[in-house]
Amino acid sequence: MARKILFINQEISPYVPESEISLMGRELPQAIQEKGHEIRTFMPKWGNINERRGQLHEVIRLSGMNLIINDTDHPLIIKVASIQASRIQVYFIDNDDYFTKRQMEVDETGEDYADNGERAIFFARGVLETVKKLRWVPEVIHCQGWMSAVVPFYVKTAYKEEPSFANAKIVTSVFSQSLKKDFGNDFKKCLEFREANAELLTKYDDNFGYEELSKLAIDYSDGIIQASKNACPKLIEYANERHVPVLSYPGEQYVDRYEAFYDEICQRT
Repeated sequence: MARKILFINQEISPYVPESEISLMGRELPQAIQEKGHEIRTFMPKWGNINERRGQLHEVIRLSGMNLIINDTDHPLIIKVASIQASRIQVYFIDNDDYFTKRQMEVDETGEDYADNGERAIFFARGVLETVKKLRWVPEVIHCQGWMSAVVPFYVKTAYKEEPSFANAKIVTSVFSQSLKKDFGNDFKKCLEFREANAELLTKYDDNFGYEELSKLAIDYSDGIIQASKNACPKLIEYANERHVPVLSYPGEQYVDRYEAFYDEICQRT
């Protein structure tokens, strides 16, 4: 059965250096599209992306919205490019402060950016607002990487009444830990938006780090994929304890099993 699948990726090759997550960010959407499914793909417009070489251009009709995070307005800029060899179109979430003038998760000295939490919030809300503007209704939302980990929480709270997401099932991939530092004790306040309020966050530690962020994603997902052989065992155990369906590491030939997992999740009530 052909489905509409939204991929929210932290990294996609060739726009950023090759890694386990960036290669999957490219190969999985392509393979799923080739199987006859309709897809949309998003990623952050990291500062190390060469716009000229990647042929990125701004989509004026989708840009122009301001997102308020931590009491500050942040303009949302949407860019798009195509990976010619795979016929995949990629939407980029951009903002001068959060992405254009920055590297990826770490700065030039190798230190995590102090506002990585805010960047993840901006990215999540930017993707969801853009999908609404596209008037496209995904059946499955597949989140890959810590940058997308806020999405499940927002879809099931702040955006649960939106026609674009009301019936969507969320799948989150778990990789190995990447962040070294936590997001600081104002992350919960920054996360609040509409029905996504602080009362829902009391069970999590105040200083959100990679593990707490991943637990938040698991709690609001309909399915979890162990996407890496080295995925954090604590998180897989946590998902099992929460009775969230888990697809164990499927190895390199993973596409058919992912597709079957999407079907399994969609058939659950």
